[in-house]
Amino acid sequence: MARKGVLVTGGAGYIGSHVVKQLGEMGERLVILDNLSTGFKEAVLYGDLVVGDTGDTDLVSRILRDYEVDAVLHFAAHTIVPESVSDPLKYYGNNTCNTRNLLQCARDAGVKHFIFSSTAAVYGIPDGPYASESSPTAPINPYGASKLMSEWMLRDLSAATDLKHVILRYFNVAGSDPEGKIGQSTRNATLLIKVSAEVAVGKREKLCVFGTDYPTPDGTGVRDYIHVSDLADAHIQALTYLRNGGSSTTLNCGYGHGYSVREVIDAVNKVNGTPIPVEEMPRRPGDPPQLVAAVDKIHDVLDWKPRYDDLHFIVKTSLDWERKLIEHPWGE
Repeated sequence: MARKGVLVTGGAGYIGSHVVKQLGEMGERLVILDNLSTGFKEAVLYGDLVVGDTGDTDLVSRILRDYEVDAVLHFAAHTIVPESVSDPLKYYGNNTCNTRNLLQCARDAGVKHFIFSSTAAVYGIPDGPYASESSPTAPINPYGASKLMSEWMLRDLSAATDLKHVILRYFNVAGSDPEGKIGQSTRNATLLIKVSAEVAVGKREKLCVFGTDYPTPDGTGVRDYIHVSDLADAHIQALTYLRNGGSSTTLNCGYGHGYSVREVIDAVNKVNGTPIPVEEMPRRPGDPPQLVAAVDKIHDVLDWKPRYDDLHFIVKTSLDWERKLIEHPWGE
């Protein structure tokens, strides 16, 4: 019997492409659906790439049928928080409405397993430094709200059908493939380690630090940074869990400890060998002082064992990839 297909939406993007790489190395039968608005065809190392949108019912239905898909990993989304505030309908349209369409197509096609790329932004500003899966969900921007609405739809569909799901709530994803085959190539990126690496290689003039008066040890915000390859592995473990009969669940994806902005900058300077220029700026509205994942559940449910819990290693893979992009730019 031929192996069933796996659909990866947004599989040409940063996180999706790293998951595709790991799935491909396992011999999975893959089809990637991506409109390439922020992704890159060069990032798709395995499977068949279909250029299109998750909102295209006919296209999605045809893919699910032709590839006999029984598992969907859904990454396709807009992810820039400030843009979601200035253009909320763009986020509700792509992140929420298109996810509803994808879920309907999955239901109609009899898909059994669904893994959803969610975010710590669903927590908003937690009462304490740690956010657990049982913490209240109170997003403070349309990006987080659009993802939370998708979580609700997935929860309710699973309750009404035999589809089982895993929702993975990402904290701060960073780094690139240690083998250097793919990496974070997002244009106009806003994530701290990516931006710092761009400054280090001369793509940007300086790094802006937003807020130096937080009630943290050095006054800058503290976040939980997870290497993208460890995050990709969490998706692999989640798929195995569902295929083995696991019940629907929601899991945080982080390391359970955080680093401040200043600690990240120090690591970049050490790995780079030269200090990067930094400008201190006022706080941005809505940024919590500290946001770190409570991670007991993902370890217990998936027996997940991260390999790259090392800030300097995360930074090194980011810098290595940034230097490679200078020599071999993508999407040009």
